[in-house]
Order: sequence, then structure tokens, then C-alpha cells
Amino acid sequence: MVDLARRLGLAALLAVLAASPAHAVTAASAPPAKDEVTMELRENGVLHVKETVAPAGGTVRRTPLTRTRYDDGHDRVYRISNVKGGSYDGETLTFKGTVEYDVTGAVTPTASGEELRWFAVSGPVQDAVVTVTGPGRVQNLSCFAGELSAAIACTSASVEETGTTSTFEQQSLGEGQTLTVVVGYPKGATGARPILERRFELSTAFTLNAVTGGSLAALLVLLLGGVGLLYWTRGRDARVVGSESAPVSGHRGGHFTPPDGVRPGQIGTLFDEQADVVDVTATIVDLAVRNYLRIDEQPRQTYDTPDWCLVKLPGAPVGHLLPYERALYDAIFDGRDRVLLSELQGSFAARLATVRDALYQDVVAQGWFARRPDSTRSRWTTLGLAVVALGVVATVLLAWFTTYGLLGLALIIAGAALAFGAQYMPAKTAKGAAALAHTLGFREYLAGANVDDVPAGQRVELFSRYLPYAVIFDSVDRWARVVSAFNGNGRQTDHLYWYQGPAEWDLSRFADSMRTFVMTTSGAISTSRQFRSL
Repeated sequence: MVDLARRLGLAALLAVLAASPAHAVTAASAPPAKDEVTMELRENGVLHVKETVAPAGGTVRRTPLTRTRYDDGHDRVYRISNVKGGSYDGETLTFKGTVEYDVTGAVTPTASGEELRWFAVSGPVQDAVVTVTGPGRVQNLSCFAGELSAAIACTSASVEETGTTSTFEQQSLGEGQTLTVVVGYPKGATGARPILERRFELSTAFTLNAVTGGSLAALLVLLLGGVGLLYWTRGRDARVVGSESAPVSGHRGGHFTPPDGVRPGQIGTLFDEQADVVDVTATIVDLAVRNYLRIDEQPRQTYDTPDWCLVKLPGAPVGHLLPYERALYDAIFDGRDRVLLSELQGSFAARLATVRDALYQDVVAQGWFARRPDSTRSRWTTLGLAVVALGVVATVLLAWFTTYGLLGLALIIAGAALAFGAQYMPAKTAKGAAALAHTLGFREYLAGANVDDVPAGQRVELFSRYLPYAVIFDSVDRWARVVSAFNGNGRQTDHLYWYQGPAEWDLSRFADSMRTFVMTTSGAISTSRQFRSL
């Protein structure tokens, strides 16, 4: 075989560049004068290494190279095991005199065969000799000394006459320099393959190609379709409301009545499936119209903040109030006979949570919902957020270990859709859907009712009775203007039986007064912590 010693004899003069300190050898005494390494590549692809340094007086500590860049997305890993004559903690190999160990992952298949590559000796050392035997005849060989990225040939490289043993030599290997040996063998000599580990890079973690894009689209269709199916099966009302929303006559028994005698707060909770500030405000107006309390508008100067006094009416049959109405009534007065709207704080704000709970319990007791709408929303929102959290974890894991990070985004999107769609999940029963159908018809009636259709002597009382429902349907301006247009009809025109204005106030100002009262009351309620989230 060709002896490369003379051809490579001058290479050692150039192998003086600095290299990574991770491959340095440190000794308690002077650098070894000689480092002899014997390597045997076995048929299973494991490389057995025996290294002897002379003189063997000091402790040698070496950090073998166990990871290199393989391609744009992977690192090549070399695993060291079965250490004898020394110790290895996963980073540093420590020994005195002689050490033996096995290396897995040092063989790479090539187009023409297999290639063994190992970083056999690390400097400083005066003279290094490496002998390699393998399972077949050597096809080619090469060696490099210096920095890991250097292409400087070692002092000499040769193959013995048997063709299965090769020898490499390097003189004056400096601090931080490495002697790397490469030996080629026939194809199938070991059948081993390199150990590759994916390297995390943001640019590749979310790779968009035909596979990832198609998978993401399919997963989105599957997950979002599942969310839609949940709504279709769990969130839809028992009956389709739109098919039963024919207008309902405003006359019943000679009087105007809402559908099935439902109170404003109940209609508001049924209508939007939430017990909110509008429902409480409308209930306060309704209690006044029904003679449980009176609303007295307070006199004020030009730049004063408007205020109203809520007055408890004696002899009111509070025992006839529904639980949520009684809770609100007690929260307003709390042992007193009158209170300014601006003073409704403290215990009133704290007791609004009881009003809200009673409203939700009422719509369940009415048979309109199988379970409380707020509990249903909370349950589905929690589930959606849990899916989002799972999606975040899946995205991180997929991005870290694969290039399919995009697939985790599908879970995040589906979870967000579920959390957002939780507001639509409360489902009405058949009875609730029918009540809502009547409610929608009643809303149409309120939007188009004509004052001329009502007997003159009943207008103030009956249109006042409908005003709380107008608050619920956000048509208080129109309805208050209807009330303010009354011209007496045998009644005083400077006030209503349930609403008293200051001096020189008359019904012509009622629309502005009621609009301001509704806004102020709703604002006072919304500042309560119990209603902020609704």
C-alpha cells in the first residue's frame, strides 16, 4: 500500500492553529511525550478504543467531542460507554496511563461503502500514534490535525500489507488541537448508521410544506368541525326559535301583558342568557311601576350630577315578589325607607351577587334551561382554555423535537374557538325556546305599538307597565317619549304615579329623565365587582 509519510511529512509544521478548548488534555505534570491509541471497529459498528499515554505519571482529563453539526436540521451524536481504567461523567474523560471505552455512532454509510471517523487524540502531546483495525479491507483513509474545521493533513498515514490495519502519526499536537482519523471500508462491513438528533431552530420548527400544511388543514377541519358539532348537539335550543317567532298580540283580557306574564328581569336573562346590569335596572323600574317603590328625581343646579331617591312604599306586598326581586328589594333598602341612588354602595354592591344567582336559578326553575347558563359558559370556557394550554404544550414539544410545530397551532385555534363559543353553549329547553319565541314577538310589538290603540284612560298605567320591558330591549328612548306625550286624560301631567319629578317638572321631560336614570343606574350597578364580568 502507499505510504503517505513522506508526502505528508511537512503537514505538522502547519498544525499550530488554536482550537476549541473543549478537546484539550490537561495533566498534573508535563504534556505526555507519547500518546498511543489502538482502535478496533467491530462488525456491529461499535468502535473500541484503547489509549495509553507515556509517561503515565499525571492525571489526564479530556472532553471528547460527542456532538457535531450534520446538516441544516440535525446534529451527529457520538456516544461513549463501557469506560475501563478511568471515569466518564458525560462530558469529561479522566484517567491515568491507560483507558478503554466504546464509541457508538462513528460510522457513516457512503455511496461506495462505509466511513469511520473519530477524534482520536487531543493535544497537547509531543507524538501521537493511532492504529485502526476493521472488519474489512481499507478502501481509503485520511487524517486531519489542528482545529476541527481544518483540512490540514496529519504527519503520516499508511495501510499495512494485510489491508485491514491502518496507522496514523502526528507530531507536536498543540493545546486545543485534535487528530481526526477517517478510514473507509466496503459497503455492508458493519451496517451501522450515524446517530442523528434534530437540532431546534425556529426556522425549521414551523416548516410549511405540503405535508405540514395539509396536516394542519386536515386537523383544523377535524377540530373545528368537532367544536361545531358540540354546538350543534349541545348548544342549540331544543326548538328552532325562528320558526315560532310570530308577533304576539298586546291585548290579553282587555289589557296589555307581556308573554305568559314574564317579568322584565326574567325576559332579559332568557333573551341574552346572561343576568346583567340591564336586567337589574329594568327590575328596579318594574318594582316602581308595580308600586313597591317610588322614584323621586332630585332637584339640581345646572352643573350638578343628577340623582334620584328610591322610596319604599308602605304596605307593598313583598311576599309576592319572586326570589330575585326580593333579593334586589332587600339590597336596595337594607332596613331603611329611602335611599339616594348615589348612595347605593357597600352592602348593595355586595348583595348583587345574590340577585344574579337568584336570576339564574329562576330561569332554571321556570324550565327554560336545564342548567344555569353561567355554569354552562364557565364549563365550556374552562374546557376551551385547557385545550389551548394543551395546544401550547404540544406546539412546544412538536417544535422542539420535530418540524411539525404548526400542528400544535391547530389545537390552540380549536381551544380558542371553544372558549369563545362557550357564550353560545347555554341551550334552552323546548319550554324556553317557546318563551323566547313569544318574547321576540313581544319585542316586535313594542317596537311598533301605536298609542292610539290604547284607551285614553289606561295609557299612563299600561304604557308605564311596558317601560321596564323597553329597558330590556334597548328601546327606552322611544317608549319614554310615548309616555311623555300623554296630555292628561283626567290625570295630572306633572308626574307619574311611580315617578316624581322636582318642581316645575312635567311629563315633557320624562324621556330625558328616564334615559339618564337608566344610564346612571346601570353605571352604578356595573361598578360592582359582582357584575363586572357579565
